Amino acid sequence: MDPLISHSDVVGLVLAGGRSVRFGSEKAAAIFAGEPLLIWAARRLQRSCTAVAVNARPNTQAQALARAAGLSVLHDEPGDPLGPLAGVKVGLRWALDLGARALAVSPCDVPRLPEDVFSRLIEAAGDGAAMAQTAEGRQPLCALWPVSALPRVLEALHGGNHPPTWRLLEQLGARQVHFSEANCFENINTPDDLAALEGP
Repeated sequence: MDPLISHSDVVGLVLAGGRSVRFGSEKAAAIFAGEPLLIWAARRLQRSCTAVAVNARPNTQAQALARAAGLSVLHDEPGDPLGPLAGVKVGLRWALDLGARALAVSPCDVPRLPEDVFSRLIEAAGDGAAMAQTAEGRQPLCALWPVSALPRVLEALHGGNHPPTWRLLEQLGARQVHFSEANCFENINTPDDLAALEGP
């Protein structure tokens, strides 16, 4: 499948709501090869999705970058636990409002993801869910969630709980899509990680 084909019934979400404690500043705004990490993630999703939003905290650089790029910004709901599932929840609600059938989710801090990652996940998922997998294990933040999963996500987050994202995807019967380039899924946690990715 051509990775540049946009799927009119699939929308995308960049997860950029973390606090970047180890990085020391907002990772989403850090520059990689001349562009903020958040923009790398958004553009990759735009190749396969009809609309893209960013899950970000209020009054952050991530929010400002997203709005400057013309992207919708989704905030976690009050009372939700910290973690990616809170972002997935608001993303699924947004997708449902748009009439989409599924939500493709990307982390903001993995700029070298394969260009076909989301087209392959969309194709493999069918009407269900899918997540990336490498030789190093599951990559649940690169996933395709059907909007029908929203009740299960709400139930999982009830009472302030936050189960592992991969576990919920597996409970949804997510198909695992294998990618041979494990190094392309390396995320950036520190400025040294970013420098190492950029090379000499």
